[in-house]
Amino acid sequence: MDDENRTGEALLADVQRRRIPEDALGIWWIGQSSFILRGGGITIYVDPYLNPSPKRIVPPPLRPEQVTNADFVLCTHDHGDHIDPTALPGIATASPHAKILVPGVARDKLVGLGIPAQQIVVPQVDDPVIVGSLTVTAIPAAHEELDYSPERGYPYLGYVLKLNGVTLYHAGDCTMYEGLIERLKVHRPDVVLLPINGHDWKRTHKGIIGNMTYREAADLAAEVGADLTIPMHYGMFAHNTEPPGHFVNYMLDCYPTQKIKVMARYEGFVYLKP
Repeated sequence: MDDENRTGEALLADVQRRRIPEDALGIWWIGQSSFILRGGGITIYVDPYLNPSPKRIVPPPLRPEQVTNADFVLCTHDHGDHIDPTALPGIATASPHAKILVPGVARDKLVGLGIPAQQIVVPQVDDPVIVGSLTVTAIPAAHEELDYSPERGYPYLGYVLKLNGVTLYHAGDCTMYEGLIERLKVHRPDVVLLPINGHDWKRTHKGIIGNMTYREAADLAAEVGADLTIPMHYGMFAHNTEPPGHFVNYMLDCYPTQKIKVMARYEGFVYLKP
């Protein structure tokens, strides 16, 4: 299937028409850490990065004004490929009923972009946000440090979503830190979306903040007992990526019974909880 059949209106039509039964979740990967999730009639965008930057390896699959179906937008932290200043105002206008969740440090930025204050929600860490059948719990992320300010909270977040009988963890940009595994075990995630691009001296020296290595991502998934692991945060910028095959090989060598899925570009599928 070529990209034309997975982008634009074709992609949105797939999201809206795909049959998603109970105890299932529709998952579409739209590049980097950007996902569309759907279940129980609710559509969620996580870190929608739609900037047509020349630095991208692949073009964005959607224009912001096409996103008319968002009920929630979850943004993990204030970097341009996660809180996209070219995308969020258009999405907020096209989906005026959508709630946009961001760390406290990013709230003023969204207001400055012209996003109505009533659409912005600042979640408190470990305090579930419950709207209808959706529960979202913000989890601290370490990118690369577990930063915290008493006034503004944690600047980097992951999210645990409980929807339609499925629990999913989106790590955002995160490295391992003491207590992360224990935090996640409480939620017992079925699906984990984990960055694999890693970190090293060269990138740190250039000011590129890193994430889990593919080994750390695989180890984390196994430790928390996830049913399915989906790697993310690769294949977008040539200077900051990792071949997903490394993740696959390590997982097969060390955790051969662990289910994994490497998603094709702009692919969607329905995860059915066992």
